[in-house]
This record gives sequence, C-alpha cells and structure tokens, in this order.
Amino acid sequence: MATVAEVPVERPGRVKSFLKLVTIEHSVFALPFAYLSALTAMQVDGGRVRWLDLLLITVAMVGARTFAMAANRILDRRIDARNPRTANRELVTGAVSVRTAWTGAAVALVVFLAAAALLNPLCLALAPLAVVPLVVYPYGKRFTDWPHAILAIAQAVGPVGAWLAVTGTLAGSGPAWLLGAAVGLWIGGFDLIYACQDSEIDREIGVHSVPARYGRRFALHASTVAHVVTFALFIWFGALVGFGWLWWIGLAFTAVAFGYQHLVVSPTDLSKVNRAFFTANGFVGIALFVFALLDLVVRLDLRP
Repeated sequence: MATVAEVPVERPGRVKSFLKLVTIEHSVFALPFAYLSALTAMQVDGGRVRWLDLLLITVAMVGARTFAMAANRILDRRIDARNPRTANRELVTGAVSVRTAWTGAAVALVVFLAAAALLNPLCLALAPLAVVPLVVYPYGKRFTDWPHAILAIAQAVGPVGAWLAVTGTLAGSGPAWLLGAAVGLWIGGFDLIYACQDSEIDREIGVHSVPARYGRRFALHASTVAHVVTFALFIWFGALVGFGWLWWIGLAFTAVAFGYQHLVVSPTDLSKVNRAFFTANGFVGIALFVFALLDLVVRLDLRP
C-alpha cells in the first residue's frame, strides 16, 4: 500500500500554468466592447454581419491581452515578490518559469499580429502602435503616479481596432474613438480602486500610483469622476450611432453596477474590491453588449 509520500503529486502542465498566469478567462471583460464596436461598424457599413471578421477580432483581442498580461507579470515579478497580495503569483513561486512566460508572450504577440494582418493592411500597420501602451504600462508604476492613465489608453485601443478591422479606414471612425475613450476611462477608473489595496506597500517599496501618492480617498473620488465621464460617453455613443430603447435599458443597468462598486468600496473598507471587479465590471460589459446586440439584431443581416 502506497504511503502519502509515495503518492505522486500532479502538477499542471506548462500551458495550463501559463494560462493561469495570464488569467485567460478574464479576456471576456474586454471582448464585449470590441464586439459592440465591430457590430456597430457593420451596421453602418452595409448592415451585414461578417462572421470571419468577428472571429479574427476575437483572436486578435485574446492574443493582445495575453501578451499584455504575460509582459506585465514578467516585468513586475520582483515587485510582486515584495507584495504579500501578489507573492503567490506563478512567476514568483516558480510554477511558471520566466522562459515559459516569455515564450507564451511571444506566441501571443505573433497570434495578434497574424490576426491583424488577416483583417486588413491598416490593422497590420497600426498593430505595433497598439502594442506600445501594453508594454509601457508595467513600467508606468516606476516613473509616474498615474500609471492608470496608461492602462486606460491601452484599453481604449480595443474598440477602435475592432472598428478599423471592419471598415479598413479611419474615415468615419468617430464613434469608435468615443467608445474607446469610455472603455479606457471605465477600466482606468476601476484600476484606481483596485490599486487602493496596495497603497501602503507601494509607498514602502517605491511603487507609484495615485493611492500611494495622494491617498485612498482621493483615488476613490478620482475613480468616481472617471466613471461619471464614462457614463456620459456611453450616452453620447448611443445617441451618435442611433441606438434604440434597448440600449438605454442596458445603460440603466450599467448605472446601477457603477453605483454598486462605488458603494461597496470605501477608504477604510477594501474587503469588497474583488467583488466589485468580478461582479460589477463583468456585468457592465456583458449587460451593455447584450442590450446593444438585441438592438442591432433587428437591423443587421445575420446570414453567413
């Protein structure tokens, strides 16, 4: 009979560990707004769904996000090791080697560039520019108190890129830039909340952020302002592209989600930050997309 010591411990494979490192399942948060932008562009550009474009946009978005997360984890691994909240991340514990992480990042980058190339020449030409904020963001916390703004720029690229993937031109892309600004402010505003968890340790180890520099209360007020502007931009976007009543119902649910995440987090109680992230922010993207899709489906030709 085998003893406990003799029972082999099953360790996850390299691919599985890498996917855990980059939290691949969180790609779902960025995709709804890329789809929303793409489908709106399709409605404007002929009114027919182009399924192959949607597939390539999905591949490009997942590839870009995977590269960004891998690069972030690699570049931040020494900082993560000094922070109790992040000290159990895979690159810190050794569950994933730096070599494996770089390999995964390189593969993800190639996938992103290949998808951009298959979409159209403009997407391929602009793809390197989209990568820049993804790489700069991890360094931001080393030289600016506002790295959240860099993250906002990185997130704003998604809806703009999806619009260009459909149209192949910058002409008439104003709605995409509006939606991109809204998404960037949404994510940047939440990052202000999320960074409050590390404000004290960040000050100790020299990491820059708004909460570390100006305090949690200021960061939460700044986040509220960002989300008020976000909501205004969502209203503007819906009016600009002519969404109907279903969009406005979705926007009402979004207002509730925004309010919820600001009510459950306070400068003295950060225990519900993760609930705000997974519940409220996941709901925002999915709810808006679903109601916008319902509005668009009556106007789009869904035949392949």
